[in-house]
Amino acid sequence: MDFANKKIAVLGLGIEGKDALKFLLSQGAKVTLFDRKEEGELDFSGIEKKEIEIFTGENYLSRGLTGFDCIVRSPGVYRYSSEIVDAQKAGVIVTSAIKIFFDKCPAQIIGVTGTKGKGTTSTLICEILKADRRDVYLSGNIGKPYLELLPKLTSGSLVIMEMSSFQLIDMDVSPHIAVVLNITVDHLDWHKDREEYVNAKKNIVSHQKRGDFAVINEEYETPRSFAGLTKGEVVYFSKISLEQEFKEKLLLRGEHNLENIAAAVAVAKILEVPKEKILQVVRSFKGLEHRLELVDEVDGVKYYNDSFATGPQPTIAAIKSFTEPETLILGGSDKGLNFRELRMVIEKKENVKNLILIGAIGEKIGEGIIGKNIIHLGYVAMPEIVKKSYEVTPKGGVVILSPAAASFDMFKNYKDRGNQFKKAVQSLLHNGK
Repeated sequence: MDFANKKIAVLGLGIEGKDALKFLLSQGAKVTLFDRKEEGELDFSGIEKKEIEIFTGENYLSRGLTGFDCIVRSPGVYRYSSEIVDAQKAGVIVTSAIKIFFDKCPAQIIGVTGTKGKGTTSTLICEILKADRRDVYLSGNIGKPYLELLPKLTSGSLVIMEMSSFQLIDMDVSPHIAVVLNITVDHLDWHKDREEYVNAKKNIVSHQKRGDFAVINEEYETPRSFAGLTKGEVVYFSKISLEQEFKEKLLLRGEHNLENIAAAVAVAKILEVPKEKILQVVRSFKGLEHRLELVDEVDGVKYYNDSFATGPQPTIAAIKSFTEPETLILGGSDKGLNFRELRMVIEKKENVKNLILIGAIGEKIGEGIIGKNIIHLGYVAMPEIVKKSYEVTPKGGVVILSPAAASFDMFKNYKDRGNQFKKAVQSLLHNGK
């Protein structure tokens, strides 16, 4: 749509909402911002506040949304809230920054979804294409804001996007290349159930056309089921069928990262990147911050920051990545997830020696686990958590911050949690134990 002089409601001033707000103002729209946070907590840098009307606070939607031409929803705002549904019934168009981007983007888009591994896979694809001197851009949660990119893009550009269920839930268009990693369950504090979560993910392939590609992990039932939804060409990948040379001399730890590598290799082959360039990048790639990131070694013990693990599945992957004696730091705020499988893995994995349980659901995660040294710390500062891990971990072992839970009970976000962990490890290293 043409946004000039249209009355637009922007819901949420996160990264994507801010990107949308700036774009809409540049198009001459009359913008009203709604956000649950108080106005003083919001970042208005780069925005002329006098150009917009602002409603904030706990009852930020009490004004109603029916008087607008269009609603631009940020990913954190639930698509089927009563206020949005009522406005849509009244004839208001409901969209999002990512939908606007797909409509305006002249470039080919490579979208990546899955429960975990999206960021690593997206970044690895981007690095491979950079090595092949493509005009490539990493956008979204781990890259540049979408709409800010538009002036730079041409029909020869490639845009790689990590796509969450929050963004996909109402998409009516799919990327040229859609990558589907394993899908388990997450964000049940946002979605009404697992079915809604998986159905949202399906939109990454269900609107593809002939000539598009669906790159699908064939090892798991849920992503395999997506193959019948696309009109594009299906390309399967797995860590099992990945050629041996792509498994050797890697800096990335963990079998789960072999799946991410296999996905990136499959995309690179579709785009005809020479094998030697793919190999060069795969073998030099160190992974992303807060994703099983080696922080340092203190007195023969290695410390890994896996703060991005906000659910059981990535924590299970982290546990399986090591044979050394493990001390796990687990717990945080509750997202309504089931920890039964995680408990079973912990009990069966003999090299898991110590569990340090923190936060609101640390005790819940550790409930019923036997045969391990379990330490209940609750709500304590990160330096104390790290100090305790040092005391109980034998030389040659590893300490892994892989909480299997969100961070908001004790930290600003997963990045803050990971950064505090890294700072505490460095303090341990340099200031004595």
